[in-house]
Amino acid sequence: MTVPTEVRELSGEARYAELSARFQDVFARIAEGALERESSRVLPFEPVAWLKESGFTTIRVPAEHGGEPVSYEHLSRLLIELAAADSNVSHLLRSHFSFVETIALQPVEFRNRWFPRVLAGEIFGNAATERSGNALGTTQTKLREEGGRWLLKGEKYYTTGSIFADWVVVMASTEGREGRQYALVRVDDPKVTILDDWDGFGQPLTGTGTAIFEDVEVDAGDIIQRKVTSTLEPAFFQLVLLAVLVGIGQAALRDASTLVRERTRTFNTGSGSLFRNDPLIQERVGQIAAGVYAARSVVVAAARDLDAAVDPSLGLEAEAAFVRAELGVQQAHVTVPGLVLAAANELFDVTGASSTSRGKGLDRHWRNARTVATHNPAVFKARSVGDYHINGTIPTGLHSIGDAVQATTQIQGSDS
Repeated sequence: MTVPTEVRELSGEARYAELSARFQDVFARIAEGALERESSRVLPFEPVAWLKESGFTTIRVPAEHGGEPVSYEHLSRLLIELAAADSNVSHLLRSHFSFVETIALQPVEFRNRWFPRVLAGEIFGNAATERSGNALGTTQTKLREEGGRWLLKGEKYYTTGSIFADWVVVMASTEGREGRQYALVRVDDPKVTILDDWDGFGQPLTGTGTAIFEDVEVDAGDIIQRKVTSTLEPAFFQLVLLAVLVGIGQAALRDASTLVRERTRTFNTGSGSLFRNDPLIQERVGQIAAGVYAARSVVVAAARDLDAAVDPSLGLEAEAAFVRAELGVQQAHVTVPGLVLAAANELFDVTGASSTSRGKGLDRHWRNARTVATHNPAVFKARSVGDYHINGTIPTGLHSIGDAVQATTQIQGSDS
């Protein structure tokens, strides 16, 4: 994967200022209805449409395919801004932007077919994970060939973004073929069912529910073999989640500052001053701000590692580029969730009991951050980072989730 010259020439703070200004109005419009949507469980179809109209969903299409691509750093910063407006909306686009990265890795014929669709505003969701029954590294969702046609059958969960999408990127297995495949199917195919049955206590509007595929026909050219290769796909997929987390932290800081600024009630056990003038409250808001700043800085640094990994002027070999990107994101993954969760929790330390009113919805920041942070246990990332630094072990390049292989014999010497 390479970065076009245009990206490098237009990189820098001035370029980001242009991008931020370009999308500022649509982000503000999304923010206006965020609390009401989440309180009433109104899926954000309109905000997604606004982002499509603004061209936001096209900003990683390569220049040679008609796009005006932004760097990984600038995309992550824009996703942080969007997540501060509505973390659900930023999160649900994770699958879309990840598939745009996947398109760039495919043969030219595939790129020529799919990049124009991205430029036309089409959006991609995902259907990779199954609730249970699939052994680690495999899927129960199957592709099979019948009479010259490829058919897809199976059921998925955690299909983030798919209910808003035009296409679903489905992870499947094929009898007699090693590994897993991606199959692209239309959301509006009559044999595709997308359900809004996600019941998580956070990120409730991301469409992270069930998808059912009943012998959906798939074009042979729209089946991609997944390979264990040194690409930036795993790092990019996780980087988006980290950007969402930082955006949640920024929203918590924003709401803490607003609450303190507008509060007129106080306690006789404190200074008796307005909260906005109380040095202890000021200090606590400052601590929240510093934690969010640290989280944002770590994510931006990780995004720069991805940019460095694909910078042709550095001439990194594939494995070195993979390690640069993956290690940066994994280390960020160990650090960022705790910082953001602390900010979402400390928000309540600068207010009174009134802040727990359901109508204010301030608990959503912690719930949403906690939900995003559970996607990949940080303890496994920390172990991987430690193994690399101690033993030089290259991080895993193709992630999967499934049922663990059960031990068939007792551990030798065990008395339990």
